[in-house]
Amino acid sequence: MNKQDIENWRKRLIFRSDHRGTKEMDIIMGKFARENVPHFTVDELGAYDELLKENDPNLYNWIIDKEQPPANIPLEMLNKIKATYIK
Repeated sequence: MNKQDIENWRKRLIFRSDHRGTKEMDIIMGKFARENVPHFTVDELGAYDELLKENDPNLYNWIIDKEQPPANIPLEMLNKIKATYIK
């Protein structure tokens, strides 16, 4: 993957984060993406991309600790999001 491909990936992730489908998740994920995605490594981009594939209600419930995420969810990335918004 060349530098341009990575930059395009970053832009797609930020766009998808800003356009989740629910206003709450647009705010949470959009702000997180704008502040963090530009600095992510390729591995972190992959983990974040996996999280974005999840539906909003599940992702929101995992962020607020209402439910436990399944084993296939990248917990390190989920914890980064939680650390940003759950204080």
